[in-house]
Amino acid sequence: MMLHHTLLLTIAICLLVAGLVGAAFYAATRPATLKFAVGPANGEDAKLVQAVHRHFSSDRANIQLRLVNTAGAAESAKAIDDRKADLAVVRQDIAMPKSGLAVAILRKNVAVLLVPAAGSPALGAVKPPETKPAKAAKGVKPKKAAAKPTGIEKIEDIKGKRVGVIGRTSANVDVLNAILKQYEVLPDHITIVALDPDNVAASLRDNPVDVIFGAGPVTARYFADAIAASSTDKESPTFLKVGAAQAIENRLPVYEATEIKAGVFGGHKPLPEEDVDTIGFSHYIMARRELSEAEVGDFTKLLFGVRQALGTEFPGAAKIEKPDTDRDATVAAHPGAAAYLDNDQKTFFDRYSDLLYWGLMVTSFLGSGIAWLTSYTKADERLRHTHVLDQLIELMTAARKAETIEELDKLRADVDDILRKTIQQAEQHAVDEQALAAFGLALNQAQLAISDRRAMLTGQTPSQATSATMADVTPLRFAAP
Repeated sequence: MMLHHTLLLTIAICLLVAGLVGAAFYAATRPATLKFAVGPANGEDAKLVQAVHRHFSSDRANIQLRLVNTAGAAESAKAIDDRKADLAVVRQDIAMPKSGLAVAILRKNVAVLLVPAAGSPALGAVKPPETKPAKAAKGVKPKKAAAKPTGIEKIEDIKGKRVGVIGRTSANVDVLNAILKQYEVLPDHITIVALDPDNVAASLRDNPVDVIFGAGPVTARYFADAIAASSTDKESPTFLKVGAAQAIENRLPVYEATEIKAGVFGGHKPLPEEDVDTIGFSHYIMARRELSEAEVGDFTKLLFGVRQALGTEFPGAAKIEKPDTDRDATVAAHPGAAAYLDNDQKTFFDRYSDLLYWGLMVTSFLGSGIAWLTSYTKADERLRHTHVLDQLIELMTAARKAETIEELDKLRADVDDILRKTIQQAEQHAVDEQALAAFGLALNQAQLAISDRRAMLTGQTPSQATSATMADVTPLRFAAP
């Protein structure tokens, strides 16, 4: 019986170990879902992240995203610190999460100050009705209508002007004020006009301005719209240089001195005609510091893998860059992202070597325990079988010393009880063949001793009593368990 129980226990432990291994493998390979904070919902960043989310879902990647919509970059950064998001798109110049580390540079932005050409729609000019030109006096050439001068050649000339700021929030107004402060132009020296980035032309028709300001990637659609609205058939807008860009960077490290490269905005006459000094800032994808290196590394790998696929819908996606992975970087990179970008990402066995080691240790311990339990069970069975043999020998000795028939009957009942229990154990395969052979020999000797003593007490000859007794005894024969 104990052998049967030991076998069942061994099978149960093996199944338990297999189940634990299977559960660990499932947990290690099942997709991880990361909460991604981005906003505003109709912004360029949110649209790009939604496209990344769709690609991850369609490819059944091992990292899936759950979008958390926010009002803007500042709220997204706060979501990281409040542990309401695992990832977030943040602006370097607005708010960087205290518990966040960089995964990628989503895009680099430049500040653009644009002075519309005289007579352009941005200044409120409308196309005059077509009329026949007045006939000039003989010998006098007709004069061309003079374009209205803007009078803005440098940033200091913006005082008292209407400045259209492209953006949905006040973030770009803060960038403008950071530039103007360097030139001692205070916020109350200008009039701010908000321009809808999704429809710059319509915003300008309703609210003409003297200067247009925008901050974003050079591939942004609203820059192209602003340039078109600021141009005429013959004239192009003027780009104002931020000559103090390096000084602004020194004063405000969240900005960096950069350039708008000549011809980057294209057109029939590539604009700008020459490099323009300005300031810039970056949008980062940040991850919570506590997020595992494996999850961040896998996300980084997938993100850089879908850049080309997103390039058609979002041209700026191809320009997603890796952050500075040096230890002394201004914006520290997450170890998981750095490991992938520096080609030092851990393999499956590297990640789970400790678990595998402890798993083998536990399995070895369980195996040793099972072996000990089996050995202990067999030793216990041997002791039990030895105890039964001792009982039969004691009954045999007691039978030879019995003085009455009643004592012999009691001894015979004890022998029958031992025989019944042994038969039950044999039927359950709890007794091996060798034990049965020893038991049969001891049982026969005990029965013979009882019969011989009974003959002596009743006056029968030993041969007659023995023959009668042996006739009633059936040898024990069981199939080996």
